Amino acid sequence: MKIAISGKGGTGKTTIAACLARYYANKNYKVIAVDADPDANLASALGVDYKTALKITPLIEMKDLIEERTGARPGEYGTFFKLNPEVDDIPQKFGMDINGVKLLVAGTVKAGGSGCYCPENVLLKSLFRYLVVRSKEIVIMDMEAGIEHLGRGTCENMDALIVVVEPGLKSIQTALKIREMSLDIGIKNLFIVINKLRTGDEEKLIRENLGDFIILGKLPYSEKVRESDLISSSPFDVDPRFSKSIEKIAACLDRFIAIK
Repeated sequence: MKIAISGKGGTGKTTIAACLARYYANKNYKVIAVDADPDANLASALGVDYKTALKITPLIEMKDLIEERTGARPGEYGTFFKLNPEVDDIPQKFGMDINGVKLLVAGTVKAGGSGCYCPENVLLKSLFRYLVVRSKEIVIMDMEAGIEHLGRGTCENMDALIVVVEPGLKSIQTALKIREMSLDIGIKNLFIVINKLRTGDEEKLIRENLGDFIILGKLPYSEKVRESDLISSSPFDVDPRFSKSIEKIAACLDRFIAIK
């Protein structure tokens, strides 16, 4: 099963990506969690100390690796490079093992107009394609906030795109834009997770404005989850009520997307 997590910045998409990864790892599945956000925080959400997390170099910044695999060094224009570099061994060589989850800090594919047809983009896109199409693990990809990543082809062929929504019309507006763009690139399974709920009125507001989205579940606002960021602890470990809600969301997702 291959899952992408998206949403407006600040909705908690990284928290949910980390918690789903931990849930499936605890169920003894092999899990690869990919941080594809330029503001990389997935390591911390999985429980890595923030000082250690700051030292992790994203794959897109590993110039020697990019040159080795593509034959061209980033920033050198007018050179030939491989369009199908070897990437199969990258998860094992460059992944970090955290509580049963293999973490890859990839970075994000560069936007069009910024030299997007370049060796670093080729490497990342080849890696994402391998993870989605050929790898046997559950892959959970924490995308960059907003809608831009949908235009860069990083979510194509995913089994599910989960959009995280919090109380507020801006978050709902982003979800609607994501749905419109996801249809254009052929994403068939689009789901909503509601996060940071405090009241029934907030849930009512979200449901009334989301229309016919499939809602996998809802997560309560949790001070313990918020405070987990202050102590470099995974949110999955700090609030049993929150973790139970994650389990329900995963069970609902499993019913839609069969794990074989």
